Amino acid sequence: MAVYHPKRRKMTAEINVVPYIDVMLVLLIIFMVTAPFVTQGVDVDLPEMSNAKTAQELAGDNTQASFIIVEVDKSGNLGVSVNNEEMRRGLSITDIIIRVKAELQINPTSPVAVGGDASTPYSEIVLVLDELSRAGVDKVGLLTDLKE
Repeated sequence: MAVYHPKRRKMTAEINVVPYIDVMLVLLIIFMVTAPFVTQGVDVDLPEMSNAKTAQELAGDNTQASFIIVEVDKSGNLGVSVNNEEMRRGLSITDIIIRVKAELQINPTSPVAVGGDASTPYSEIVLVLDELSRAGVDKVGLLTDLKE
């Protein structure tokens, strides 16, 4: 009696990459669509040096305008000055926000500016800008020195 052995085929072990390509394209589309919504930051209108205005130009004819300046030194200590008065230093961020909001209730057109030492960590400036934004201060400028 003869035994029949069918012809044995060699097994191929290839991976099917088509489903992986489909998944990658779907993920790429998802990331492209959601990327614009994930951006974080503080809305600040940074002045350009060639078009920057001085404090007197900002006040114009409004002699009652008070300028609110919040400063951060290189060690992260905060200070506030209103209308060129002596800078009150060593305040907490809560004290700064209370003072700025009180001044803005008195004169809502007062410009608010944040300045820092050249060696101040950027995170300290962003923290102050973020807290001012949370407190409802819409327009905040940044202090700079003019290059001569």
